[in-house]
Amino acid sequence: MSQFDVVVVGGGPGGYVAAIRAAQLGLNTAVVEREHLGGICLNWGCIPTKALLRSSEMYHTMQNAAAYGLKADNVSFDLQAIVKRSRGVSGQLSAGVKTLLKKNKVQVFDGEAKLTGKNKLSVSKDGKVVEEIAFRHVILATGARPRELPHLKADGKLVWNYKHALVPDTVPGRLLVVGSGAIGVEFASFFSDLGSKVTIVEMIDRILPVEDEEVSAFVAKAFAKQGITVRTKAGVARLEPKGQTILATIEADGKAETQEFDRVILAIGIQGNVENLGLEALGVAVERGQIKTDGYGRTNVPGIWAIGDVAGAPWLAHKASHEGVTAAESIAVELGKGEGLHPHPLNKANIPGCTYCRPQVASVGLTEAKAKAAGYEVRVGKFPFIGNGKAIALGEPEGFIKTVFDAKTGELLGAHMVGAEVTELIQGYVVARQLETTEAELMQTIFAHPTLSEMMHEAVLAAYGRALHI
Repeated sequence: MSQFDVVVVGGGPGGYVAAIRAAQLGLNTAVVEREHLGGICLNWGCIPTKALLRSSEMYHTMQNAAAYGLKADNVSFDLQAIVKRSRGVSGQLSAGVKTLLKKNKVQVFDGEAKLTGKNKLSVSKDGKVVEEIAFRHVILATGARPRELPHLKADGKLVWNYKHALVPDTVPGRLLVVGSGAIGVEFASFFSDLGSKVTIVEMIDRILPVEDEEVSAFVAKAFAKQGITVRTKAGVARLEPKGQTILATIEADGKAETQEFDRVILAIGIQGNVENLGLEALGVAVERGQIKTDGYGRTNVPGIWAIGDVAGAPWLAHKASHEGVTAAESIAVELGKGEGLHPHPLNKANIPGCTYCRPQVASVGLTEAKAKAAGYEVRVGKFPFIGNGKAIALGEPEGFIKTVFDAKTGELLGAHMVGAEVTELIQGYVVARQLETTEAELMQTIFAHPTLSEMMHEAVLAAYGRALHI
């Protein structure tokens, strides 16, 4: 039986980072991965979707070349070449993860793990046990899978989940997207830019429900301008195949209507991979398909830790990676190898969210509504892209940046952005929150000109009636 200080179950962005950090701290470490190193994010999520979106973004830009004084006639695309490029990007990075683990002397086991005792697990391949492993600590990083409902299931042909949508065999003429979170709106953007007539159906009263209400409204308006139909406070009651198309019964305002689509994408959330891990026998607490943990990744059973999507929202790769480092360092401290380390519990309020639709969306901290609901007296600042020279020069004048401050202390409670490249800009506010920066310090910070980041400064100034360019 192989023996390790730490075994990580799952080689995604949480798992492989946790393994590398544990190895750096001198812990004998292994990873068990049943499919692809890099996990869903690298192979079937974050990375390949961004590769697809880059292609559709380039196609959109080329179609509008005249706006930049350029000529690009008879612009077209090759869908299979777009998909091939996306898969190639994922393959390259997956190989990179393998190299990183090897470099850090992390042993990788190919197969499916199951806890067989308090400090033991087995690794199975094709239904047969191929390895027995003993450990002092185990980190469960098994991720999640697309959520389905009894009446809404993906078949990979007419009804897709995100995996199917990443390797499409066609650009559907009429596409229904069920759900308007990050996954839903990103695929809506991609297929719309390639020519699909897209309809988004969302159960609540606005799209991108976790974002600030002004941001949601802006994106809905931008989508409408692009030809995307957005139906809120609506649900899909039934999907019925009709030859090579599918009939969707959409319910809204107490009425039902049937529309015909060529394809449907289900983007109704995810559920943690908690099954067949042996959790029940060991008494590991699971609630609503998620393993319960404290801020360090500990479960209720000593020696068993959980990170990433399987440990609950927000379901973000960077959250998983951060949790992986925190768990690894906490284990090192428990094993007496964490000299000088002082792990901190995860502060979910400082986790940025990024959505790569067109226009992009990014945020951190409280929305204006949530800040008010929490009892804060707030000061709000907004600055539009149209007031920024770099945005106009880029031909990207649509969007805004919004800041929310505590009127009494000057604490930056939240920041919300919509527009070109805001997924890169948001990190400035994330750092500001991490350092507990006040409005006074942000006002005194010098931002380079001409840059999009100047809008971040102006949005702070605007909250205090000091904006210079509006």
